[in-house]
Amino acid sequence: GKFGVGFYSSFMVAGAKGVEVVSRSASLSQDAPYSVWSSDGIGSYTIDSSSSAPSLPQSRGTAITIHLSDETADYADAGKVEAIIKKYSNFVTFPIHLDGERVNTVDAVWARDPGSEKIEDETYDAFYKYVANAYDEPMYRLHYRADAPVDIRALFFVPTYHTEKYGMGHMEPGVSLYSRKVLIEAKSPDILPEWMRFVKGVVDSEDLPLSVSRERAQDSALIQKLRTALTKRFTSFLAKMARKDPEKYKTEFFPEFGQFLKEGVCRDYPSQDALSKLLYFDSSKCENGETTSFEEYVGRCTPDQKEIYYLVAPNREAALNSPYFEIFLKADREVFFVYTAMDDFVMTNLGMFQSRKLVSAEKGEIDLPDDSEKDAAAEAEEKDVAPAAARLTDVQTGELCAWLETEALPDRLAAAKVTHRLSMHPAIVVGHESGAMRRMMLLVNQRTGGEGTSGKLPKQTLEVNPSHPIVVGLHALRERDEDLAVLCAQQLLDNAIIEAGLMDEGGRDMLPRLNEILMRLTAKKDSDI
Repeated sequence: GKFGVGFYSSFMVAGAKGVEVVSRSASLSQDAPYSVWSSDGIGSYTIDSSSSAPSLPQSRGTAITIHLSDETADYADAGKVEAIIKKYSNFVTFPIHLDGERVNTVDAVWARDPGSEKIEDETYDAFYKYVANAYDEPMYRLHYRADAPVDIRALFFVPTYHTEKYGMGHMEPGVSLYSRKVLIEAKSPDILPEWMRFVKGVVDSEDLPLSVSRERAQDSALIQKLRTALTKRFTSFLAKMARKDPEKYKTEFFPEFGQFLKEGVCRDYPSQDALSKLLYFDSSKCENGETTSFEEYVGRCTPDQKEIYYLVAPNREAALNSPYFEIFLKADREVFFVYTAMDDFVMTNLGMFQSRKLVSAEKGEIDLPDDSEKDAAAEAEEKDVAPAAARLTDVQTGELCAWLETEALPDRLAAAKVTHRLSMHPAIVVGHESGAMRRMMLLVNQRTGGEGTSGKLPKQTLEVNPSHPIVVGLHALRERDEDLAVLCAQQLLDNAIIEAGLMDEGGRDMLPRLNEILMRLTAKKDSDI
């Protein structure tokens, strides 16, 4: 180095005899005396001459001898010395010998120029297995050099799999930081955002001082520039891979590492735009098993569509049969199908893509063509869901909604409204948090012992379909048997809550009510039903 920090550190392990340096210039004759510098590190030193130098293996050069203290005698152990050399100086250009054998034998592949020389795949693969302590072959690799905004020599690898999916806990960072091939920080948490922890490799920058690890790296403005440049380069690399071989990206990379990109969308705001373009989801316009991106979705939008719709469901079949999807099917509006709380969280955090707002299909007010709801109601007539004469009038629907709010379900409903977005389902709840998100928040709350999220559902907004036989029948039933009508209203709401994925504990609380309804119905005479 430039400042002798490594040399000065030798006094930290030296004993009373201190450190001795023996040297002779190559320009002097073989008979010239050697210079011997010695110091105990307390504040003084001596320089003597000697006709011999047993510590020098050759007749020229420099030998540094450290007389270890009793407490630091383990630094004379060859195994420990070799481990230190391999950790910090395994890639330095100068050969390092221990007991006559060279220790630093690994080539610093990242320091080679991929633009001017051919580097074999086998060389890359061997280096990946070394730095990642891995046995698999890398799925992708990125090797590049840059001089601005900072000097960078980077070699990144994407493995074929990650270990978090096996329940092995949060992975530690996989990229080490070097300066001039000397290790600054192994598995550095500062040079890449946390969502990139699945990436393995090396970053080397000659702009970094060798003392940066003795400072806190995250306090260095240079480290922040390095982090920004590396993140942008990696996300652009993934975009290139997605264009170059979309099948490999969609079927191999994204199923394995997509969760990390989604984490980045939620936590790395500067990278959010770039990462959102790398995400893929199921969609109502996709064939079963296929996925699509936000950009592909937008490319299929009509000019009048200003929103991007998504629906949270357990699986594709449930999404296609969901009452929330009915109106979108009629309007021929594409809907993303998302199946996990993480996906729902991504949609909520992203909020917008290319000036189009991301909107949950479970939202109360949906901006669709004016005739979409009319079509849904008309379909009910075409399929004879209920005879036209039996459909509720506006007045009857208003009476039923008022009864639901004030008499039947006052403790569970915030509001009851009419909807024409349904044709095959009697009712839905709208404007609520998704079931997946709710379950995730409850789980987090249980694990942390918090009190911020109650297990009890808040009051819901229920929208009823005045054309459905159940709703028509409920209006009539409340005049004949209000107690039974209240039970049916409670069940109607719970059915809608189940459709929304909000029911906890498998709906066991409903069983006594269902038994009561069955008992009342089976006890009635045929003429009363």
